[in-house]
This record gives sequence, structure tokens and C-alpha cells, in this order.
Amino acid sequence: MPLAVSELWDDLRHCLDLRGHDEKTGPVYEAGNQRLGYHRLFGGQLLAQFVRAAQLSCPGKGVKSLHALFARAGRPEEPVRYEVERHHDGGSFAALTIVARQSKGVVATASVSLHIPEDGPARQTVPAVPAPPGPEHRTDLHPIPWETRAATDLDTPVAEPPEYDVWMRLPADGAAELAPALTAYATDLTLIGTALRPLAGITQYDSGTAFTSAVTSHTVWFHRPFGADGWLLLRQHSPVLAHGRCFGRGDVLTEDGSLVASYAQEALLRFTGEPA
Repeated sequence: MPLAVSELWDDLRHCLDLRGHDEKTGPVYEAGNQRLGYHRLFGGQLLAQFVRAAQLSCPGKGVKSLHALFARAGRPEEPVRYEVERHHDGGSFAALTIVARQSKGVVATASVSLHIPEDGPARQTVPAVPAPPGPEHRTDLHPIPWETRAATDLDTPVAEPPEYDVWMRLPADGAAELAPALTAYATDLTLIGTALRPLAGITQYDSGTAFTSAVTSHTVWFHRPFGADGWLLLRQHSPVLAHGRCFGRGDVLTEDGSLVASYAQEALLRFTGEPA
């Protein structure tokens, strides 16, 4: 039976409570998995756990960028071991490699850069942010366990532009230090669906019949510190779909228009009848 929203939130919070110890090569953490009923691990969970492993390995610094490569599908029934190698941990910056491993081998790897925020000039060039849509535009983006709203449908039966804006509001009991991990989690969910929007008659619900998909790489850049309160807009676009792959990118903006993060993703998107 699917978990209720409150159970999904508790489940995700538990997965972000990494248990760690130090080894000669660096910190090692173990984390549980979400109980989503999927046959493989959700990539957003791995992204969020990568962020938490980096934060715990370099306290006092914030994650600046994370580039993850997904090597193979992870098993939901087996905990994930995160092995951290510190390449540099200086006064301002740090650079890490993190390997997510299960008994069958490497599930994913991440290159992570961290930085202590500094004072200096600030500028951004992004389109204006509209007001969040009203409660009548609430949408269910499983397995995100917090409120999301969108003025347009992600899954549409007619051809639409490969663009999708979704607003989200993290739970009130979400700790501020979890905001980057939770945001990384959410960025993994809708870029493949955005790439499918121009294809009439095909939506994410056709996965496994009309097409197969799997994320191969995902990058998140964090530009500014931000908290877990208020609305966040995920504004995304998929500029290309070709050769059995799709690519998408997006920005994360606060309700007052501050650009706090950006992200990009490449994924396998193989339609029925294409060669293996």
C-alpha cells in the first residue's frame, strides 16, 4: 500500500539521517532507502544523500556544486554505503569525491565542491518570478512529500512546449540545513516529463510500454544560501531529445525572485522499437 504524505516525509527524513564513522581513506556513511515500492532506488534520494554526506564531511561549508553519475540501478532493500574522499579541505573551499556503493558494486558517484559564503557584489539576470498559483493548482508529484503547485500539466495528451514550472513549499518542520538536500531531491523528478511534453500522446505514464528511461547524470549548482521556509519555483526547459537521450535544465528561485540554484540532467530515453 502506498505511503501517506506524512509517512513519505518521515521516511525521507529518516533516509537523510546518515550514520557515519571515519576510516583511513575518509568518512564513510550508511543510509537507508525510501519505501516507495519501486524496483530501483529513486535518483533524487541518492542526490539528497550525496548532499548530506558532503555537508557532514565538511561542517561549516555549504555545497556549491554536485555532479552525479548513475552507474547502475540501486536495490531498495539494501542500505547504501557512502565513501568520501577529501581531495582538498581548505579555509574557503573543499573538493570531494563520494562513491555510493551496495554489495553488487558502485551505484553512483559524485564530485562535490563546497564553499564558505563570502561578501561581495551580487547580480542576477533571470525573468521575473510570478506569484505562486492558488491552491486550486495543487498537483501530486509523487514521491515529493510536500505541497507542489503548477499552472500547467506535466503530462499532457497534446503537444506542448518542453517547459514546465512547478512551485514547491518544503514542510514547516524541515530543518534549514536540509533545504539543499531536499531541493536536490526535487530536481530529479520532472525533467524527463518536461522532455516528453512536445510528443503528442506520450506521457510519463507510458514508461515501460512506449519508452524506457533512466537518469545517467545530474548536476546541481547552489548559488546562494536559502532556508526551508517560503515557496520555491523550479523553472525548467528541455532543449534537446536525440539519439536515445534527453537533456534538461532548470533554475530554482525564491518567491522574491532570488536565483538560489540551477540544475541539469541527461537521461536515457529509448522508445519502443529502438535498438538496444
